Amino acid sequence: MMTGTIVLDPLIPLPLLYAVAALAVFSLVLAVSRRLSGWWLRGLAALALLAALANPAIQQEDREPLSDIIIAVIDESASQRIGDRPDQNAAALANIEAELARQPNTELRTVVLGDGEGDLGTALMTSLSEALLEEPQARIAGIILVTDGRLHDIERAPGLPAPMHTLLTGQPEDWDRRLVVENAPAFAILGEEVNLTLRIEDQGAAPPEVTVPLDIAIDGDPPITVQVPIGEDIQLPVTLPHGGMNVLQFTVPDAEGELTNRNNTAVVQINGVRDRLRVLLVSGEPHPGERTWRNLLKSDSSVDLVHFTILRPPEKQDGVPVNELSLIAFPTRELFLEKIHDFDLIIFDRYKRRGILPSAYLDNIRSYVELGGAVLISSGPEYGSAESIYRSPLGQILPGAPTARVFEEGFVPQITDLGARHPVTEGLDALSPNPDGEGPGWGRWFRLVDVIVPENAMTVMSGLDDRPLLTLDRIGEGRVSLIASDHSWLWDRGYEGGGPQLELLRRLAHWMMKEPELEEEALWVEPAGQTMRIIRRTLDLETGDVVVTHPDGTETTLTLEEVSPGRFETLWQAPEIGLYRLDDGEETSVIALGPAAPREFEQTIASGEMLAPLVESTRGGIMPISAGDIDIRTVREGRPAAGRGWIGITPRDAFRTAEISINPILPAWAFLLLAALLMVGAWLREGRR
Repeated sequence: MMTGTIVLDPLIPLPLLYAVAALAVFSLVLAVSRRLSGWWLRGLAALALLAALANPAIQQEDREPLSDIIIAVIDESASQRIGDRPDQNAAALANIEAELARQPNTELRTVVLGDGEGDLGTALMTSLSEALLEEPQARIAGIILVTDGRLHDIERAPGLPAPMHTLLTGQPEDWDRRLVVENAPAFAILGEEVNLTLRIEDQGAAPPEVTVPLDIAIDGDPPITVQVPIGEDIQLPVTLPHGGMNVLQFTVPDAEGELTNRNNTAVVQINGVRDRLRVLLVSGEPHPGERTWRNLLKSDSSVDLVHFTILRPPEKQDGVPVNELSLIAFPTRELFLEKIHDFDLIIFDRYKRRGILPSAYLDNIRSYVELGGAVLISSGPEYGSAESIYRSPLGQILPGAPTARVFEEGFVPQITDLGARHPVTEGLDALSPNPDGEGPGWGRWFRLVDVIVPENAMTVMSGLDDRPLLTLDRIGEGRVSLIASDHSWLWDRGYEGGGPQLELLRRLAHWMMKEPELEEEALWVEPAGQTMRIIRRTLDLETGDVVVTHPDGTETTLTLEEVSPGRFETLWQAPEIGLYRLDDGEETSVIALGPAAPREFEQTIASGEMLAPLVESTRGGIMPISAGDIDIRTVREGRPAAGRGWIGITPRDAFRTAEISINPILPAWAFLLLAALLMVGAWLREGRR
């Protein structure tokens, strides 16, 4: 296509050309004032001279028409993958392609929007802005969005150079149910009740229901079910069962016809902390290690310690009744019958039977352990004697039967093969004052009580000739441990370099308190973004594969590799945020990457409400895909661009200039010749007059 325009290319500078033009006008006015008959010929001659100096030319352009561009943004975020929306997306795109194929000189640019990183939601406007930046604005004739209208970056809407339309997915009868956690604390004190605020919402064309069942599970245990109302805030009192991280999972069962169950589950992680650790320490007689026990327990401000020491040596026979051996009466009944369950841990330090604690009281301690309590025995020579605490009802639960042999010679405590895998003693050798030496570089102990360990007990440390030194056992719901020596205080005093007594006793106490991080059999996840470090701790030499159940129900099987004794790990990149369940056949775990119900599933009913102001500002339209295919027409700029069953695009008539040529209208000599002829004509006319 060729087009032409007249342009000027003056032979002299423009200011000089203006001066010549002014002189010509002055001469013409002078000629008219003198009534010269050839004044008009003089004017034409001046005009010819000015034209010669202005050098007029014809500029011709060879233009190639450019196609109009239609931008289609197809929303394939998580909320667009529920129900029949993927099919609607495909049908809408096919409809757009077919309609634009009938439009002359029109191109389609398709942008597919998926899920972004993290929980940012649908970045529809961001994708549209990026698409507009890649195309010339003068060629954009229309914008079409295929979406459910649930976007999360409306504030980033760009300027729109053409009509924008929205093809809305979803069905008129769509409805969904959502579980929302309004309020949940990050920390809670064990034994104290905390309140969580939940709400169950119905969206869309939901069936009329008043209450629904709610399943509540803690740490993957079997859930309990309660009936809760819909659309009301629910105050749920919760008491944490153990210290450390407690994972609470709330689930509303799937309802027939709802869009998705991805927002039917919520996970709350609450860290359980102990307000105070209540410890009862009963020392059988004064000895060098007694003050070490007391100092260790009193050094922790979170420990409430009740300590009794029997000061009367066993060889003293003065006839004083047992109940008169102290300045105040020893409250045995109160401690061991009435308030025994107030204590988290009971420690017997070199205690022997002297009639102070009747067998009924010791039997009550046994019941206390079976119901979930914890008892630690720190034994000396008396443990192997006839007055041993083992020869009482407590002997039924203690993890070591004395043989009456007591070895009085030096030995270095060693971690057993089992102890290298047990969390109480795992890695203790790294705390040696001499880590580069052979074996644990700890100081020696000089007394060991010989014990026989039952099959179900765990020996994690050994002493002289590999005899049991530290044994652990589970009894019913509770736990017991036995230190077959009273020389642990040598580590605290730094004898021969000492040893990690404080760390050992801290771990031992936390294991007996059932802290999750010290469980022998455990499966947990350490998340970093969407990367999971899956960790399995076990006392076995190998472990099975872990089956990971995705938020959408699909499964992935992972093999773990041993990274240290009893510890197996693997790294896995999760494909999306949401709630994952892990199971290796023995242990289970749940982990929420981001929220259990991502932002994409907060609102799942399709709606054009958020996009309506933008669409109306360009005189576009919002069309439900469920209503059928739409027609695409061309409309003039500024006219309504949508109607019943159709949407409009605005042709832009854009072009690209392929070539430009400039040719003078007449050569300069022709203008001069014409000017000369006109001047001669004016002279001849005036001369005849």
